[in-house]
Amino acid sequence: MRSLPTLALLAALLLAGPARAETHYPLTLQNCGNTLTFQSSPRRVVSLGQATTEVLFSLGLADRIVGTAVWFSPVLPDFADANAKIRRLADNDPSFEAVVAQNPDLVAAQYQWHVGPRGSVGKPEQFASLGIPAYVAPADCAAKDNTGAGDGVRVAPLTMAPVYQEIRELAEIFNVSDRGAALVARLQQREKDAIASIAGTPRDLPVLFWFSSREVKGDPFVAGRNGAPAYILSVLGERNVITVNDEWPTVGWESIVAANPAVIVIGRMDRRRFPADDVAVKLDFLKTDKVVSQLDAVRKGRIVVMDAQAMNPGLRTIGGIEVLAEAIRGFGKAP
Repeated sequence: MRSLPTLALLAALLLAGPARAETHYPLTLQNCGNTLTFQSSPRRVVSLGQATTEVLFSLGLADRIVGTAVWFSPVLPDFADANAKIRRLADNDPSFEAVVAQNPDLVAAQYQWHVGPRGSVGKPEQFASLGIPAYVAPADCAAKDNTGAGDGVRVAPLTMAPVYQEIRELAEIFNVSDRGAALVARLQQREKDAIASIAGTPRDLPVLFWFSSREVKGDPFVAGRNGAPAYILSVLGERNVITVNDEWPTVGWESIVAANPAVIVIGRMDRRRFPADDVAVKLDFLKTDKVVSQLDAVRKGRIVVMDAQAMNPGLRTIGGIEVLAEAIRGFGKAP
Protein backbone atom coordinates (compact mmCIF):
# COMPACT_ATOMS: atom_id res chain seq x y z
CA MET A 1 0.00 0.00 0.00
CA ARG A 2 1.36 3.46 -0.95
CA SER A 3 1.98 5.96 1.79
CA LEU A 4 -0.18 9.08 1.82
CA PRO A 5 2.72 11.44 0.97
CA THR A 6 3.48 9.35 -2.14
CA LEU A 7 -0.15 9.40 -3.28
CA ALA A 8 -0.31 13.14 -2.72
CA LEU A 9 2.83 13.63 -4.79
CA LEU A 10 1.42 11.56 -7.66
CA ALA A 11 -1.81 13.56 -7.59
CA ALA A 12 0.14 16.80 -7.72
CA LEU A 13 2.14 15.58 -10.72
CA LEU A 14 -1.03 14.58 -12.57
CA LEU A 15 -2.58 17.98 -11.96
CA ALA A 16 0.57 19.73 -13.11
CA GLY A 17 0.54 17.93 -16.48
CA PRO A 18 3.61 16.82 -18.45
CA ALA A 19 6.97 18.21 -17.43
CA ARG A 20 8.16 21.21 -19.45
CA ALA A 21 11.13 20.43 -21.69
CA GLU A 22 13.99 22.77 -20.80
CA THR A 23 16.64 23.81 -23.32
CA HIS A 24 20.17 23.12 -22.16
CA TYR A 25 22.63 25.79 -23.23
CA PRO A 26 24.94 26.09 -24.99
CA LEU A 27 22.68 24.77 -27.75
CA THR A 28 24.24 23.82 -31.09
CA LEU A 29 22.17 23.24 -34.23
CA GLN A 30 22.94 22.41 -37.84
CA ASN A 31 21.03 24.81 -40.07
CA CYS A 32 21.14 24.94 -43.87
CA GLY A 33 24.79 23.86 -43.95
CA ASN A 34 25.90 26.08 -41.07
CA THR A 35 26.59 25.36 -37.39
CA LEU A 36 24.80 27.72 -34.99
CA THR A 37 25.49 27.93 -31.26
CA PHE A 38 23.33 29.72 -28.71
CA GLN A 39 24.64 30.46 -25.23
CA SER A 40 21.22 31.49 -23.97
CA SER A 41 17.72 32.29 -25.15
CA PRO A 42 17.90 35.23 -27.64
CA ARG A 43 16.49 38.52 -26.38
CA ARG A 44 16.55 40.51 -29.63
CA VAL A 45 15.61 38.88 -32.95
CA VAL A 46 15.21 40.40 -36.40
CA SER A 47 12.87 38.31 -38.51
CA LEU A 48 13.19 38.44 -42.32
CA GLY A 49 10.13 36.82 -43.84
CA GLN A 50 6.46 36.87 -42.92
CA ALA A 51 6.19 33.10 -42.45
CA THR A 52 9.06 32.99 -39.95
CA THR A 53 7.75 36.08 -38.17
CA GLU A 54 4.36 34.43 -37.72
CA VAL A 55 6.01 31.29 -36.32
CA LEU A 56 7.66 33.49 -33.68
CA PHE A 57 4.34 35.17 -32.93
CA SER A 58 2.64 31.77 -32.65
CA LEU A 59 5.26 30.70 -30.13
CA GLY A 60 4.47 33.73 -27.96
CA LEU A 61 7.75 35.50 -28.74
CA ALA A 62 6.51 38.88 -29.97
CA ASP A 63 8.35 40.63 -27.16
CA ARG A 64 11.67 39.34 -28.52
CA ILE A 65 11.21 40.71 -32.06
CA VAL A 66 12.94 44.07 -32.63
CA GLY A 67 12.49 44.31 -36.38
CA THR A 68 10.81 42.58 -39.32
CA ALA A 69 10.90 42.70 -43.12
CA VAL A 70 9.68 40.86 -46.23
CA TRP A 71 5.88 41.02 -46.06
CA PHE A 72 3.31 39.87 -48.63
CA SER A 73 0.05 40.19 -46.71
CA PRO A 74 -1.37 41.60 -43.48
CA VAL A 75 -0.24 39.70 -40.42
CA LEU A 76 -2.56 37.01 -39.07
CA PRO A 77 -5.39 38.79 -37.19
CA ASP A 78 -4.48 37.32 -33.80
CA PHE A 79 -1.11 39.07 -33.96
CA ALA A 80 -2.15 42.46 -35.38
CA ASP A 81 -1.75 44.35 -32.10
CA ALA A 82 1.65 42.85 -31.32
CA ASN A 83 2.87 43.39 -34.87
CA ALA A 84 1.86 47.06 -34.83
CA LYS A 85 4.41 47.67 -32.05
CA ILE A 86 7.35 46.16 -33.94
CA ARG A 87 9.56 48.15 -36.25
CA ARG A 88 9.22 47.18 -39.92
CA LEU A 89 12.64 47.62 -41.47
CA ALA A 90 11.34 47.18 -45.02
CA ASP A 91 8.38 45.66 -46.82
CA ASN A 92 10.84 43.76 -49.02
CA ASP A 93 14.63 43.44 -48.60
CA PRO A 94 16.24 45.55 -45.86
CA SER A 95 19.93 46.41 -45.97
CA PHE A 96 22.51 44.52 -43.93
CA GLU A 97 23.18 47.74 -42.03
CA ALA A 98 19.50 48.20 -41.16
CA VAL A 99 19.39 44.70 -39.68
CA VAL A 100 22.54 44.92 -37.56
CA ALA A 101 21.54 48.40 -36.36
CA GLN A 102 18.84 46.68 -34.30
CA ASN A 103 21.59 44.97 -32.28
CA PRO A 104 20.06 41.50 -32.71
CA ASP A 105 21.37 38.35 -31.06
CA LEU A 106 19.52 36.30 -33.72
CA VAL A 107 18.52 36.89 -37.33
CA ALA A 108 15.80 34.47 -38.49
CA ALA A 109 15.13 34.34 -42.24
CA GLN A 110 12.45 32.65 -44.31
CA TYR A 111 14.53 32.50 -47.51
CA GLN A 112 18.13 31.78 -48.39
CA TRP A 113 17.97 34.44 -51.06
CA HIS A 114 17.85 36.92 -48.18
CA VAL A 115 20.39 35.20 -45.91
CA GLY A 116 22.47 32.62 -47.73
CA PRO A 117 25.38 32.16 -50.14
CA ARG A 118 23.84 34.79 -52.47
CA GLY A 119 21.95 36.63 -49.74
CA SER A 120 20.51 39.99 -50.78
CA VAL A 121 20.51 41.09 -47.14
CA GLY A 122 23.69 39.32 -46.05
CA LYS A 123 25.59 36.07 -45.91
CA PRO A 124 25.60 33.88 -42.79
CA GLU A 125 29.33 34.47 -42.32
CA GLN A 126 28.79 38.24 -42.33
CA PHE A 127 26.40 37.95 -39.42
CA ALA A 128 28.63 35.36 -37.72
CA SER A 129 31.59 37.76 -37.86
CA LEU A 130 29.53 40.07 -35.63
CA GLY A 131 28.57 37.24 -33.28
CA ILE A 132 25.00 37.04 -34.65
CA PRO A 133 23.63 33.57 -35.48
CA ALA A 134 21.60 33.60 -38.71
CA TYR A 135 18.90 30.91 -38.81
CA VAL A 136 17.18 30.10 -42.12
CA ALA A 137 13.88 28.22 -42.39
CA PRO A 138 14.76 24.57 -43.15
CA ALA A 139 11.94 24.41 -45.72
CA ASP A 140 13.95 26.72 -47.97
CA CYS A 141 16.98 24.43 -47.85
CA ALA A 142 15.55 20.90 -47.69
CA ALA A 143 16.06 19.11 -51.02
CA LYS A 144 16.40 22.47 -52.75
CA ASP A 145 19.09 24.13 -54.89
CA ASN A 146 19.28 27.88 -54.27
CA THR A 147 22.60 28.48 -56.04
CA GLY A 148 21.10 29.83 -59.26
CA ALA A 149 19.02 32.89 -60.03
CA GLY A 150 15.36 33.09 -59.11
CA ASP A 151 13.50 31.28 -56.34
CA GLY A 152 15.49 28.06 -56.52
CA VAL A 153 14.83 24.54 -57.73
CA ARG A 154 13.27 21.83 -55.59
CA VAL A 155 14.83 18.46 -56.29
CA ALA A 156 12.26 16.52 -54.24
CA PRO A 157 8.67 17.15 -53.16
CA LEU A 158 8.21 19.41 -50.15
CA THR A 159 6.43 18.10 -47.07
CA MET A 160 5.47 19.87 -43.86
CA ALA A 161 8.33 18.13 -42.03
CA PRO A 162 10.83 21.00 -42.45
CA VAL A 163 8.14 23.52 -41.45
CA TYR A 164 7.56 21.59 -38.25
CA GLN A 165 11.33 21.35 -37.84
CA GLU A 166 11.53 25.16 -37.92
CA ILE A 167 8.80 25.45 -35.29
CA ARG A 168 10.48 22.92 -33.00
CA GLU A 169 13.97 24.38 -33.47
CA LEU A 170 12.92 27.98 -32.87
CA ALA A 171 11.01 26.82 -29.83
CA GLU A 172 14.11 25.03 -28.55
CA ILE A 173 16.34 28.05 -29.25
CA PHE A 174 14.01 30.22 -27.15
CA ASN A 175 13.46 27.58 -24.44
CA VAL A 176 9.74 27.16 -25.18
CA SER A 177 9.78 23.63 -26.60
CA ASP A 178 6.40 22.83 -25.07
CA ARG A 179 4.82 25.63 -27.10
CA GLY A 180 6.43 24.30 -30.26
CA ALA A 181 5.09 20.80 -29.69
CA ALA A 182 1.58 22.14 -29.03
CA LEU A 183 1.65 24.31 -32.18
CA VAL A 184 2.76 21.39 -34.38
CA ALA A 185 0.01 19.20 -32.94
CA ARG A 186 -2.64 21.84 -33.72
CA LEU A 187 -1.45 22.24 -37.31
CA GLN A 188 -1.36 18.48 -37.86
CA GLN A 189 -4.92 18.14 -36.59
CA ARG A 190 -6.14 20.94 -38.85
CA GLU A 191 -4.59 19.18 -41.86
CA LYS A 192 -6.26 15.89 -40.95
CA ASP A 193 -9.62 17.59 -40.55
CA ALA A 194 -9.32 19.33 -43.94
CA ILE A 195 -8.45 16.08 -45.70
CA ALA A 196 -11.34 14.27 -44.04
CA SER A 197 -13.74 17.04 -45.09
CA ILE A 198 -13.44 16.24 -48.81
CA ALA A 199 -14.23 12.54 -48.64
CA GLY A 200 -16.26 11.62 -51.69
CA THR A 201 -15.38 14.74 -53.71
CA PRO A 202 -13.60 14.78 -57.11
CA ARG A 203 -9.97 13.62 -57.25
CA ASP A 204 -7.18 14.19 -59.73
CA LEU A 205 -8.47 17.62 -60.74
CA PRO A 206 -5.82 19.46 -62.83
CA VAL A 207 -4.95 22.65 -60.92
CA LEU A 208 -2.85 25.75 -61.65
CA PHE A 209 -1.43 28.00 -58.91
CA TRP A 210 -0.81 31.56 -60.20
CA PHE A 211 1.24 33.69 -57.82
CA SER A 212 1.88 36.83 -59.89
CA SER A 213 3.32 38.17 -63.17
CA ARG A 214 5.82 40.87 -64.06
CA GLU A 215 3.34 42.08 -66.69
CA VAL A 216 -0.37 41.29 -66.68
CA LYS A 217 -0.38 39.59 -70.07
CA GLY A 218 3.15 38.23 -69.72
CA ASP A 219 4.21 34.78 -68.63
CA PRO A 220 2.92 34.21 -65.10
CA PHE A 221 4.84 32.96 -62.08
CA VAL A 222 3.18 29.62 -61.35
CA ALA A 223 3.85 26.89 -58.81
CA GLY A 224 6.31 24.18 -59.76
CA ARG A 225 5.60 20.55 -59.05
CA ASN A 226 7.54 20.19 -55.77
CA GLY A 227 6.75 23.25 -53.66
CA ALA A 228 4.11 24.13 -51.07
CA PRO A 229 1.21 24.23 -53.59
CA ALA A 230 2.20 20.76 -54.80
CA TYR A 231 2.06 19.55 -51.20
CA ILE A 232 -1.42 21.05 -50.83
CA LEU A 233 -2.53 19.21 -53.97
CA SER A 234 -0.91 15.92 -52.97
CA VAL A 235 -2.69 15.67 -49.62
CA LEU A 236 -6.02 16.59 -51.23
CA GLY A 237 -5.58 14.11 -54.08
CA GLU A 238 -5.45 16.67 -56.90
CA ARG A 239 -2.62 17.32 -59.40
CA ASN A 240 -0.52 20.21 -60.62
CA VAL A 241 -0.61 20.99 -64.34
CA ILE A 242 2.97 22.31 -64.06
CA THR A 243 5.63 19.60 -64.17
CA VAL A 244 8.94 21.51 -63.78
CA ASN A 245 11.04 21.56 -60.62
CA ASP A 246 11.58 25.32 -60.32
CA GLU A 247 9.93 26.78 -57.23
CA TRP A 248 8.11 29.52 -59.19
CA PRO A 249 8.76 29.09 -62.93
CA THR A 250 7.39 31.46 -65.54
CA VAL A 251 5.20 29.51 -67.96
CA GLY A 252 3.54 30.86 -71.10
CA TRP A 253 -0.25 31.08 -71.24
CA GLU A 254 -0.14 29.00 -74.40
CA SER A 255 1.18 26.05 -72.39
CA ILE A 256 -1.36 26.66 -69.64
CA VAL A 257 -4.21 26.75 -72.13
CA ALA A 258 -3.00 23.45 -73.58
CA ALA A 259 -3.07 21.93 -70.07
CA ASN A 260 -6.60 23.36 -69.52
CA PRO A 261 -6.69 23.37 -65.69
CA ALA A 262 -10.04 22.60 -64.09
CA VAL A 263 -9.17 24.87 -61.15
CA ILE A 264 -7.04 28.02 -60.97
CA VAL A 265 -5.79 29.19 -57.58
CA ILE A 266 -4.65 32.81 -57.56
CA GLY A 267 -2.54 34.51 -54.91
CA ARG A 268 -3.90 37.39 -52.85
CA MET A 269 -1.30 39.77 -51.37
CA ASP A 270 -0.77 43.39 -50.38
CA ARG A 271 2.63 43.50 -52.06
CA ARG A 272 2.65 45.61 -55.25
CA ARG A 273 6.00 44.72 -56.74
CA PHE A 274 4.35 43.63 -60.00
CA PRO A 275 0.98 44.67 -61.52
CA ALA A 276 -0.45 41.16 -61.17
CA ASP A 277 0.25 41.14 -57.43
CA ASP A 278 -3.25 42.64 -57.28
CA VAL A 279 -5.84 39.86 -57.19
CA ALA A 280 -8.36 42.09 -59.00
CA VAL A 281 -5.94 42.43 -61.90
CA LYS A 282 -5.57 38.65 -62.10
CA LEU A 283 -9.32 38.13 -62.07
CA ASP A 284 -9.91 40.74 -64.75
CA PHE A 285 -7.30 39.14 -67.02
CA LEU A 286 -8.75 35.65 -66.59
CA LYS A 287 -12.25 36.82 -67.41
CA THR A 288 -11.48 39.18 -70.30
CA ASP A 289 -8.61 37.61 -72.23
CA LYS A 290 -10.09 36.04 -75.37
CA VAL A 291 -8.17 32.78 -75.04
CA VAL A 292 -7.64 32.36 -71.30
CA SER A 293 -11.30 33.10 -70.57
CA GLN A 294 -12.20 29.88 -72.38
CA LEU A 295 -10.35 27.66 -69.90
CA ASP A 296 -12.60 25.21 -68.08
CA ALA A 297 -11.64 26.74 -64.74
CA VAL A 298 -12.74 30.21 -65.84
CA ARG A 299 -15.92 29.17 -67.66
CA LYS A 300 -17.10 27.07 -64.70
CA GLY A 301 -16.13 29.66 -62.09
CA ARG A 302 -13.53 27.44 -60.46
CA ILE A 303 -11.18 30.25 -59.49
CA VAL A 304 -9.97 30.03 -55.90
CA VAL A 305 -8.45 33.05 -54.15
CA MET A 306 -5.79 32.01 -51.65
CA ASP A 307 -3.48 34.00 -49.43
CA ALA A 308 -0.14 34.18 -51.22
CA GLN A 309 1.73 33.19 -48.07
CA ALA A 310 -0.15 29.89 -48.03
CA MET A 311 1.61 29.12 -51.31
CA ASN A 312 4.99 29.23 -49.54
CA PRO A 313 6.11 26.80 -46.82
CA GLY A 314 4.91 27.90 -43.41
CA LEU A 315 2.03 27.98 -40.95
CA ARG A 316 -0.30 29.30 -43.63
CA THR A 317 0.23 26.29 -45.88
CA ILE A 318 -2.23 24.48 -43.63
CA GLY A 319 -4.66 27.34 -44.20
CA GLY A 320 -4.12 26.82 -47.93
CA ILE A 321 -5.15 23.19 -47.58
CA GLU A 322 -8.29 24.30 -45.76
CA VAL A 323 -9.16 26.94 -48.39
CA LEU A 324 -8.78 24.56 -51.32
CA ALA A 325 -10.65 21.79 -49.48
CA GLU A 326 -13.56 24.17 -48.89
CA ALA A 327 -13.56 25.10 -52.59
CA ILE A 328 -13.50 21.45 -53.67
CA ARG A 329 -16.51 20.73 -51.46
CA GLY A 330 -18.30 23.54 -53.25
CA PHE A 331 -17.54 22.11 -56.69
CA GLY A 332 -19.83 19.18 -55.99
CA LYS A 333 -19.60 15.95 -57.96
CA ALA A 334 -19.15 17.50 -61.41
CA PRO A 335 -15.84 16.63 -63.16
